[in-house]
Formats: sequence, C-alpha cells, structure tokens
Amino acid sequence: MTRTIAFGEDPDDGWRSRAADVIPGGCSTGSKRPEALYGSRAFDAALPTHFESAHGCTLWSTDGRRFIDLGMALGAVGIGYADPAITQAVQEAAAQGNVSSLPHRLEVEVAERLIEVIPCAEQVRFLRTGAEATAAAVRIARTVTGRQRVVACGYFGWLDWSSDAAGVSPDVRRAVTWIPFNDRDALRAAVYDGAAETPAAIIIEPLVHEIASREWLQAARDAADATGALLIFDEVKTAFRVRTGGVQSLHDVVPDLTALGKALANGYPLAAVVGRAGVMEEATRTWISSTAATEATGLAAASAVLEWHERLDICERMASAGGLLQEIVGRALEEAPWVGVQVAGPPMMWRLVSDVPERIDALVAAAARGGVLLKRGAYQFGAMAHDDSACEDVARVLPEVMQELLPGPRRS
Repeated sequence: MTRTIAFGEDPDDGWRSRAADVIPGGCSTGSKRPEALYGSRAFDAALPTHFESAHGCTLWSTDGRRFIDLGMALGAVGIGYADPAITQAVQEAAAQGNVSSLPHRLEVEVAERLIEVIPCAEQVRFLRTGAEATAAAVRIARTVTGRQRVVACGYFGWLDWSSDAAGVSPDVRRAVTWIPFNDRDALRAAVYDGAAETPAAIIIEPLVHEIASREWLQAARDAADATGALLIFDEVKTAFRVRTGGVQSLHDVVPDLTALGKALANGYPLAAVVGRAGVMEEATRTWISSTAATEATGLAAASAVLEWHERLDICERMASAGGLLQEIVGRALEEAPWVGVQVAGPPMMWRLVSDVPERIDALVAAAARGGVLLKRGAYQFGAMAHDDSACEDVARVLPEVMQELLPGPRRS
C-alpha cells in the first residue's frame, strides 16, 4: 500500500511543527490533535498529521503516502470522501451563490425530506454543528418547561451546558445530572429525585459502547411523559448510520426532539434540531440563530445524501462494510495476543479496547506506518466506500503490523 516509515523519520515536511506554532494544540478539532490521534506515540514524527487529498475511504498525506481510513472523519463521512454526486451538488450550490440576504430554497426542501425520514420530526431548525444542535434542543426544552435541570447520558460537544472543562461556570455544571448508560434505576433516581428540580429534559446519546436497549429508552420516554420533561435523543452519530431515521427508528421509541449532524451531509458542515411541531415552535420564543445556518453547500450535500438513502439501504451497507473490517481487525488481533487489544461494539461503529491504553497507541501507530488509519478508542466507522478492495488492503497489511508489535527489538 505504501512504503514503511521508520520511527523518528519525518516525512511530513514540517506541517506538524508549523501547526503547533500557529494553532493551540496543533489542530482546531480536539480529536485530530497528534495526542488524540496517537496517544503516547504522538511524538513519533513518522506518523501522518495532515492530509492533502481524500477520495472514497482513501487519503493521501502531505508527503504523498496513501492510507485506508477507518475513522472516516470522526463518522462525519458515511458515503465516502469526495463522492462525485455530493461534490457536484455542492459545486452547483456554490456556483449559484452559496448564501445571500434571503434563505435558500434548499432549507425548505431538505427540511421537508428530513420530516419524511426522522420519526419525531415535524419541524426543523438548521445549524452547523452537532454541539449547536444539542444545545438548541436543550434550550428549547428549557423554554417549553420553564425549568433548568437536565438529566443527561452521553457526549454532547464542547459547549458550556454539558461540559466540565476549565472555564465553565460551576452554576452551569450543577444544572445537569449525569447518569450511566442503559441504567434504568439510575434514570428513575435522577428524574424523580425529590430534592432536585423536576427536569426540563432527559437527553440521551442512544449509542455509546453499544446500542441502547429499547427498555431503557422506553423508560426515559415514560419518565418524560410522567414529569412533563422533554425527551431528547442526540442522534448526531446514529442517524443516517444505525438507521436512516436513527435509533428511534430501530427501537420505535420516539423522542420530542432530536439532534442531527455528521453523516447527514457527508462531512459538510450541517446539523439540525428536529421535533414535534408544538415543541419546535417554542424556538421562536427564545433565540437560536446562525448567519451560516442556511448556507447552501451544506444543505446541498444533505440533499444528495438523502438521495443516496432513498436509492439504497445505505445503513445496511455501512454495517456490512464496518462488520467486515471489524472481523478482519478482530481476527488479526486474536492471532496476535501479544498486542493486547480487542474489538468491541456494533459493526457500523466499533472500537478498539484494551486494559492498557498504551497498547492501543502502539497498534494505531504501527497500523499508520503500514498505511491504515485506525481511531484510538471510539470509533471505527463503516462507510459505503469501504469496498472489497479496501478491505483486502487492510487484511494484507495487518499481519505485518502485528509482527512489528512482537516483543523484542523495535522492527522498522
């Protein structure tokens, strides 16, 4: 697939150091910083940090090396990089003027199409990121109920309402009660806590290490109905992947509001909060707005993605491709027990697990030197573009990767 790069060799022509000089952490996306990509191996200069081009499931780094990508832009790309139909739609939208003082007609058309495929959707508001969409959903819930407390399970982005990072007010943190995934007892205790305010919302990311059980999601639905709280699903990762309509479509448990993003627009910046009309209309009583919310290239990409989903069972193909890659990687790891890493999770978005994080770091680094990009932890995302040829490339490289990780003198 690509020439092997020795440890310490710097093929990247200075991009890593240039980025570190001008961008805090080296990348504006936290999960793409060298420390996030490679962990304890982050300072191995042989590992790629920047790409030049990407097509299908393949990308080329700044020094011309070729990689099969299993991370697929943190799950934002479900069809494939630079898909011709999506690219054409984006180019046409850009050529016609991507934004103006009026909203583009695509805002209406894509909203109408989302209402057809997302079970809870009766109205839609567009934004640019999944973090914005979840924040908008929580704000709508607080506007509807007049309450502040939120019961939450999952990861919802970097914005203050759901973050415990430095710089976030303790008062903001206290407004959220966190519960474990798939734990009905913890859910009930948090919702019905007699010492706390009745929640404005219960917000759940319905796939973390596994797909949430129907029973747990139904318990959340029942608790929301009993207390007047709104049930919110964060389907930023799961809609257009687990099912076109998300986990709510799989389990037939319908929330009041849903946050969408990532694979909705195949990597172009677009997100949405969708939900029941009577709830969504409350968005006009608060303030949820963005200059770029109606920018046409993201909407055009989403329209093209929806056309893909209308023609084919895209989610089944993602699961099939992801499952085959999971099997290939899992089998190679079983045959190399010295690596100390396993695979886990559902086939469309699975992860590498180990009791010793440094072992995952070593695996990811060795795979990258061999031409395969694995994501540390969560997740490896199956995509339409992971065809038989790509899977065969991964299978061919992995034995060499495992041999490189044999205990003893470092192999290059």
